[in-house]
Amino acid sequence: MNTSELLNKWKQEEEKAKIIGWDFSYIEGKFNSDEDSLPWNYEAVIKRYMRDNHRILDIDTGGGEFLLSLEHPYHLTSATEGYPPNVELCRNKLGSLGIDFHEMSDYSKMPFADSGFDVVINRHGSYDANEIYRILKPNGLFVTQQVGEDNDHELVEMLLPDCEKSFSGHNLKSQIELFEKAGFTILEQGEAYRPITFYDTAALVWFAKIIEWEFVDFSVDRCFAKLLEVEKEIAKNGFVCGNIHRFYFVAKK
Repeated sequence: MNTSELLNKWKQEEEKAKIIGWDFSYIEGKFNSDEDSLPWNYEAVIKRYMRDNHRILDIDTGGGEFLLSLEHPYHLTSATEGYPPNVELCRNKLGSLGIDFHEMSDYSKMPFADSGFDVVINRHGSYDANEIYRILKPNGLFVTQQVGEDNDHELVEMLLPDCEKSFSGHNLKSQIELFEKAGFTILEQGEAYRPITFYDTAALVWFAKIIEWEFVDFSVDRCFAKLLEVEKEIAKNGFVCGNIHRFYFVAKK
C-alpha cells in the first residue's frame, strides 16, 4: 500500500475502535499478550480465600465477564462499574441475575455500609485503600491484580515518544506501602513483566484508541509518521513488541 492508502486504512480502524465489556476478539490473531503466563493465576488466588457463604464485591467489573466466571451465588454478589459504555450493559446483564450493581466512579465514597463484605476483588481497576478497609468485615480480604506503571510503555513510546507514564508510581512496592499504612496485613504478593506483540499496524491503531488512558491524545493524524515507522518494522521483522506489567496482592483487614 502507498502512504495514502495506509492513512485511509488506519483512519478506518480508528473509527472502528469501540469495545463492549473487555473483549479484544476484534484483533484476535493480529496481536498476542502473554498474560496467561503470569507466575500466578488471579482466579485461583481468589478461590483460595473465597467461600460460598461470603458476601463479595467486584470493583470496576468491566462487563462482568470475570465476575460471572467465578460462579459465586448471585444474591451474595455486588459489583460496581464507572465506564459509561459498560454501565448499561452491567445493569441489564448483572441486574437481571440478582447481582447488586452500582454505577460508581468516586472510589473515595463507595455506596456501601461499613463492614459489609467478606471479600472485595478488583482486577485492573481503581480503588481507595481506606474505603476498602471501611467496607470490609473484620478479617475481610482485598484481592487485586493491577496493571503496573510500565504497562505497554514501549509501544506508547513508539507512537508518542514524549508521552509520560499515565500512572507513574503504580507498582507493587508503592501499593503495598499504601495498604499497610491503611491498616492491612499483606498475605501474598507478586509482580511480573510479559511480552505483548503486534503483527499488524492497524491492530495497534485500534488498540491505542481503546487504551486511551495509556496512549494519551493518540490519533492517526498526529502519529502518522510514527505509524509508518511501525509499518516498516513489521514488514522487516514481522512484529513490534512491548511488555505488559502486572502485579497482585492479597490484603487482610
